[in-house]
Amino acid sequence: MEQTTKLLVDTIIKGIQEKKGTGIVVADLEGIEGTICRGFVVCQGNTPTQVEAIAESIGDVVREELKEKPVRVVGLENALWVAMDYTDVLVHVFVPDMREYYDLEHLWADAKLNRIADLD
Repeated sequence: MEQTTKLLVDTIIKGIQEKKGTGIVVADLEGIEGTICRGFVVCQGNTPTQVEAIAESIGDVVREELKEKPVRVVGLENALWVAMDYTDVLVHVFVPDMREYYDLEHLWADAKLNRIADLD
């Protein structure tokens, strides 16, 4: 993964972990034909309130540390699935049952998946 993309992913992970997001998976899509981005980050919060807090934390941390804002954020109305588009990296924050239903990690079967250990 390119260095600037890796820095963005690492900063996104920091934002997720600040609000105790779990099940973080990073899909490295570099070198895969037909992708719309270089990386994909998927995680979850236990409730819509936590999902919203995680999304806000990601936005805050990335803005403070990298001076970047997402191009688009959708899903905050009900916060069951929030998608954040940082152009090179797409972030998806789910409640558990929505994550299981859509199973995005397996959308890119040929991507290298990196599972980040949950913080205690």
